[in-house]
Amino acid sequence: MKRYDYLIAGGGIIGLTIARELKRRYPEARIAVIEKEPDVAKHSSGRNSGVLHAGFYYTADSLKAKFTRDGNEAMQAYCREHGLKLNRCGKLVVATDESELAGLEELKRRAERNGVELIWVDEEETVRIDPNVKTFKKALYSPNTASVDPVEVCMCIKKEVASQGVDFFFDTAYAGHKGDTILTNRGPFGCGYFINSAGLYADKVAHDFGFGRKYTIIPFKGIYLKYAKNKSDVRTNIYPVPNLNNPFLGVHYTKTVDGSIKIGPTAIPAFWRENYKGLHRFKMSEFFQILFYEAKLFWTNSFHFRRLAVEEMKKYNKANFIGLSLKMIKQLDPKGFGDFLRPGIRAQLLDKQTLELVQDFVLEGDSRSMHILNAVSPAFTCSLPFAAYVADQIEERRAAAPAAPSSQGTPVLR
Repeated sequence: MKRYDYLIAGGGIIGLTIARELKRRYPEARIAVIEKEPDVAKHSSGRNSGVLHAGFYYTADSLKAKFTRDGNEAMQAYCREHGLKLNRCGKLVVATDESELAGLEELKRRAERNGVELIWVDEEETVRIDPNVKTFKKALYSPNTASVDPVEVCMCIKKEVASQGVDFFFDTAYAGHKGDTILTNRGPFGCGYFINSAGLYADKVAHDFGFGRKYTIIPFKGIYLKYAKNKSDVRTNIYPVPNLNNPFLGVHYTKTVDGSIKIGPTAIPAFWRENYKGLHRFKMSEFFQILFYEAKLFWTNSFHFRRLAVEEMKKYNKANFIGLSLKMIKQLDPKGFGDFLRPGIRAQLLDKQTLELVQDFVLEGDSRSMHILNAVSPAFTCSLPFAAYVADQIEERRAAAPAAPSSQGTPVLR
């Protein structure tokens, strides 16, 4: 049986950066990553927009606010250091009418509290940034928003940590545990400390250790549509004023790392965890469990789920999807859009007691294991400082006297 000091389940950006951080702190430690797919970044980490957020959407007391600003700077520095592609294209947040100006004001307040540069621009200044943008009276400009190639970043980190002695085991799925032995479809692994960064299945793994009992993951499908006509009709990322009561930012324009233009994403309720296309990876047990909670959300209308579900399902209609994006643009050829791009699934944590979507990162753990239960957007942006935070929490737990988790789990780390 292979034995490691630290065993990480999940080869997304969070698992990779945690491996990197642990190796930085403990060069002699034996560290391994197990991943059920044939390579890293096969799910959310490789299917996201590639946008490095600046950090003005989040309340000052949240982990997201703490790590997005620093993570943006750290990830841009990492890309420059390793010669990775980086597009410092900025972002405009625009209003469509008078009612949305209050939302812009709130974003500006959050930016100031979080120490994030966010600049008021009037309509004339907005046109200088991007002549095709349409806004009502004023907009907010984020100069530090950028785009990267998320798969390229993940592959670079994998190569870096592998060269330092971190072992990777692909096509290796977590199947359970007995004490300090982790069971997989490829045999057992012994570990001194287990780290669960399993993304869409993080709650399942956590439940196996007695943590995260009050939570379940509800998947939401994100789809993008590429503007195939040219790369010049939009110069910067263009976002609407979001509904800050839910974690979704609305349909927006993204400038990718190569300058291409795409719109999205959707936030369509999915019916199983890897509900990417057709019946691919359909699991009956997941279908009934997720349908049960989505039915409860629809019945109770928690966080206006009914309206969200109906509006998001309409986005499967290409014309409707494009129409939503045109509200922020003066002129764009609706026939210039190509095919839908590869979808992603957001592993969104739901509090089963309150029926509310959990907006911040959530960790639970003890002296033997740590579980990253909610690491949704902007987790990619936050990943480098967030990994350091996870390592700090592990050190604290390991320094404390060992204690078995209760049936309710330990308190969420904030």
